[in-house]
Amino acid sequence: MGWHSPMVDLLSTPAEYQIRNPGFAEEVERVFYEAPFVRHLDFELVSFEAGRCESKVLLQEKHLQQDGYVHAGVQATLADHTAGTAAVTLLAEGQIILTAEFKVNLLRAAKGEQLYCRSWVLKPGGQLIIAESELFCLAGDKAELVSKATVTLAVVDKR
Repeated sequence: MGWHSPMVDLLSTPAEYQIRNPGFAEEVERVFYEAPFVRHLDFELVSFEAGRCESKVLLQEKHLQQDGYVHAGVQATLADHTAGTAAVTLLAEGQIILTAEFKVNLLRAAKGEQLYCRSWVLKPGGQLIIAESELFCLAGDKAELVSKATVTLAVVDKR
């Protein structure tokens, strides 16, 4: 009998990550791309599955602050929107999510060609969903963790 790493088990999809909406893929696409503000920022959906989502943005001048670094607002928006999309994968039909709160830690100045975000649900729930996002800035062949966010999302019935 060989050694077994517990990390393998920790990285698997938790049992409570259940797809409750048979049309969840279409809803994910709708949520990600139909927000006018996000469309203006040119965010791209990379991939998604139950409780997880990845996105990116190719950096342009409009994403930068006055000294040429990626604006904190762009990082916060990408982290929030991607976390929200991860949460949407777990909603029932007829439910939507609204951000209730988020906190972003800007770990270092971001300068490069692309921001890449990966988000996952930490705690699913019927009223609140807690998610986390990590943002990496890609410059050439180097990727660096530049910010991290915790996002609390309210589950609301569509009106």
